[in-house]
Amino acid sequence: MLILKCPYCGVACDETELDAGGEAHLTRHGPGSSDNAFEEYMFMRENPRGVHFERWRHAYGCGKWFHAARNTSTLEVFGTYSAQVIEPPKDIREAISAKVPGWRWRDFA
Repeated sequence: MLILKCPYCGVACDETELDAGGEAHLTRHGPGSSDNAFEEYMFMRENPRGVHFERWRHAYGCGKWFHAARNTSTLEVFGTYSAQVIEPPKDIREAISAKVPGWRWRDFA
């Protein structure tokens, strides 16, 4: 079972207490964007085997959205962090780099 720690209230909870929100760090396009940009935002998602960044909401707790970095193959969680940031914190990026040789954040951004 997947267990994530809410970065806001500090509770370590299993996935039954959370709502999954899909891929994190997407570029959202506003009014006036092209149909192609909107289509890409709505339908084109990564579904990698390995490192993935996701959005989660602590539904049965504080109710806040946060991001999680995890390995989809092993369910290893590298860390969770605020949803209000544009990239994972340095300590999480370093933890991923230590476990996954050759991994770089810029490949995902």
